[in-house]
Amino acid sequence: MNKEEVILVDEHDVVTGTMEKIEAHRGGLLHRAISVFIIDSQGRWLLQRRARNKYHSNSLWTNTCCSHPLPSENNREAADRRLFEEMGLHCELTELFHFIYREDLDNELTEHELDHVFFGITNMAPKINHEEVMEFKYIDYKDLVDDVAANPGNYTVWFRLIMARVDKSIKDLNLLK
Repeated sequence: MNKEEVILVDEHDVVTGTMEKIEAHRGGLLHRAISVFIIDSQGRWLLQRRARNKYHSNSLWTNTCCSHPLPSENNREAADRRLFEEMGLHCELTELFHFIYREDLDNELTEHELDHVFFGITNMAPKINHEEVMEFKYIDYKDLVDDVAANPGNYTVWFRLIMARVDKSIKDLNLLK
């Protein structure tokens, strides 16, 4: 089995090396990540529930997909690849912003990521990869905000950190027609 490597970066997103993914999470080292948010034409957010076999944050609800670019690919290529691998979807993606966060997770792991956040609109029906995704749902943003407030432990830490910023970016950039 090949060990997946992540791209280590500094706070300016300058590459400093690569490291095996689990080791980077054990050591809390800053590395590059991608998060994809998909909304349908009705404005409903497409969420996934992470598979039970994920090495952290398993069985939690989160954005449509998230992952790490491989050392051989750029951020958009990684976003396109993972959107298809996890959800069976293709659509045009727009990079909204990037940010750095550091949060302790379960299993004595730490997420310390420079996360590039992408957005797309599609009405394609997801075809989930059950190795990655337990289930999916569409939800209106207001209902999502209410549920996250009532049940924050049902959602991944990175999703809770950025969902309001994603919503603001979508509105500010007038990405919903």
